[in-house]
Amino acid sequence: MNELQKRIKSFAYAWKGVCSFLSKEHNAWIHCTAIVVVTAIGFCTGITHTEWLVLILCFAMVLAAEAFNTAIERLVDLASPDFHPLAGQAKDIAAGAVLICAIGAAIIGLIIFVPYFQVLIYHLFH
Repeated sequence: MNELQKRIKSFAYAWKGVCSFLSKEHNAWIHCTAIVVVTAIGFCTGITHTEWLVLILCFAMVLAAEAFNTAIERLVDLASPDFHPLAGQAKDIAAGAVLICAIGAAIIGLIIFVPYFQVLIYHLFH
């Protein structure tokens, strides 16, 4: 197998992982629903090119964090099928990392969208 074939195969494995993650993980569905809603709001409010770039980075950050969390949870479950306090801590910390990313993304979303909503509310009542 040559190098190009190896690279293509590695992308196929990565795509398989993305599909598995998106099809089996409930939290991924929640994040994807939020992405769809925020994207629709972005189109409706006419956010700038730079704001789109920031939002896309936030989308990727939260989904990647959730994927890492899922991978860590599965590895911990494999390595420690019985309860162990350190296994629980590892899973909790990984979930906490997702929460940190999601809170950061939500704050960024507020910073981007609140001014648009303020203008909309102003026009509705004046």
